[in-house]
Amino acid sequence: MSTKIDMTPMVDLAFLLLTFFMLTTTFAKPNVMQLTMPVKKTDDVEDTKIKNSQAMTILLGKDNKAYYYYGMNTPTDPTVPKPELKVTNYSANGIRQIIMTRQRQQPEPIILIKATEDAKYKNMVDILDEMNITNQKKYALVKIPQVDLELIKESAL
Repeated sequence: MSTKIDMTPMVDLAFLLLTFFMLTTTFAKPNVMQLTMPVKKTDDVEDTKIKNSQAMTILLGKDNKAYYYYGMNTPTDPTVPKPELKVTNYSANGIRQIIMTRQRQQPEPIILIKATEDAKYKNMVDILDEMNITNQKKYALVKIPQVDLELIKESAL
């Protein structure tokens, strides 16, 4: 007597496994946010001037704190008052609400993001996510000057 082996269930199983693994690899693709950096200057072009009324500065500090103030911190200019430093966090009710409020007050704000040495990489990712979530068009990553570090120390928030 001869035995007959039916391979139909094995073919069905192979197609099911193939479909399952193709589906799981499409779910595992990483999402990347596009970050466009400006081209370095080659000639002596003057830096872009930002109006004090348009500017908002966010300082990324230690212990997951985000300090912010409106305007520019220019202690050399006596006509510009010293900014009032406020503190918040990176939650939806924190910095996101502040950015959205600023967008309602000033139609096209320019946000300057400055990270201290104590800030974590996660803080930078969080603030860039908030720029994307709030649909902020103009923002810049800027090196933090000494006057802003002194402002954080003086406020002791």
